[in-house]
Amino acid sequence: MRLRSSLMAWRWQLESQSGEPVTVDVEGAADATFPTRADAESWVGEVWQDLLEAGVDAVRLFEDDREVYGPMSLHSA
Repeated sequence: MRLRSSLMAWRWQLESQSGEPVTVDVEGAADATFPTRADAESWVGEVWQDLLEAGVDAVRLFEDDREVYGPMSLHSA
């Protein structure tokens, strides 16, 4: 069993349509880390439209270096 540290950080990788990581000027996006998955998901839920307008097409959620899910498109289905 893997013991979880309370110091784990959650973060989003922002990606272009081609899957390349991108950096954008959106509040909280630069090097944003979150203490919990819920905090990370809440943040992306609040700013996804701003991210899309800034050129982000998809996001991936990481817990430290482990990919949890993604890519998740920011475009409407």
